[in-house]
Amino acid sequence: MSDQREQRHQHFETLAIHAGQEPDPTTGAVVPPIYQVSTYKQDGVGGLRGGYEYSRSANPTRTALEENLAALDGGRRGLAFASGLAAEDTLLRTLLVPGDHIIIPNDAYGGTFRLISKVVERWGVEWSVADTSDPRAVREALRPRTKLIWVETPSNPLLGISDIEALAAVSRDAGVRLVVDNTFASPYLQQPLALGADVVVYSTTKYMGGHSDVVGGALVVNDDTLGEELAYHQNAMGAVAGPFDSWLVMRGIKTLAVRMDRHSSNAERIAELLTSHNKVTRVYYPGLSEHPGHEVAAKQMRSFGGMVSFQVAGGEQAAIEVCNRSQLFTLGESLGGVESLIEHPGRMTHASTAGSQLEVPNDLVRLSVGIESAEDLLADLAQALG
Repeated sequence: MSDQREQRHQHFETLAIHAGQEPDPTTGAVVPPIYQVSTYKQDGVGGLRGGYEYSRSANPTRTALEENLAALDGGRRGLAFASGLAAEDTLLRTLLVPGDHIIIPNDAYGGTFRLISKVVERWGVEWSVADTSDPRAVREALRPRTKLIWVETPSNPLLGISDIEALAAVSRDAGVRLVVDNTFASPYLQQPLALGADVVVYSTTKYMGGHSDVVGGALVVNDDTLGEELAYHQNAMGAVAGPFDSWLVMRGIKTLAVRMDRHSSNAERIAELLTSHNKVTRVYYPGLSEHPGHEVAAKQMRSFGGMVSFQVAGGEQAAIEVCNRSQLFTLGESLGGVESLIEHPGRMTHASTAGSQLEVPNDLVRLSVGIESAEDLLADLAQALG
């Protein structure tokens, strides 16, 4: 407890390196070891040594990551999963029962939409769409059986901004929980729990891992009882982060702050280029003063992140050609790595939303801006646009 109290006074960059990362008591190793083990010798029948019996239930490497995750978001409990969708699935099945209702945003990750509309719905859970950038629209979407309000901010792929504090007030008034997918921002740029959210969701594959070499997910909460419920289902359902994956995410987190600063500064320069290009019809970036929600983003974020989307003149085929002509921007799904990526959401990450209320424009291109030289990135994007 004294360590937790001391951590509350430490800055993010310090917590990212030290929270949950005490030197190994046996060897003094400054990086937590990879406990690549499935089972543990017990101290008598039912006598767990240090709380460990089987690595689905708990593993020391995963414990270190989970303590780190909780500290970074100012939460009381962090939980690490095999993927972001595994974290979401565990959360939904912990908090919902057949007949319940969930509000989802009109702009969201295609995998989240697929999980809710194609999997959770078959379980008897109802869902509806609301513009989460408008608290009044969310309030009007509430039903007697609503249990969750689900928000992405910034959203994927249109970089929509929702006022977390305002939505937290809506959720409190209605007696429902507010879930914030904070993947695009990371805990360095935005702290949803401090703004009133009940649960923070991450794909740690993205900015937390940061090197395109691991798949993972996380949940962070401030409520001990909810944390215990989620931990029970994490173990019962079993989609946990393995020890090596946990170690890779921890390694990435150590440089999260410095990487996010560079991602953000590079993205700002790219957004400026795009707004002045004659082949670009619209730019989506929260750092632009004309972006819807810019003032809210400036209020609740440290800076505006590394994701930029834009629409191009000439329609879908022109957008696809921009993706194919890029050289330094690698054509690929995912985001948040040190290398820059480019993709066509309608054909790639958001294909599952086709024909729905969440369908994305077919002339949209999404960029995950890396930490390379901004000049080189600008040159590559300029030649790809032609």
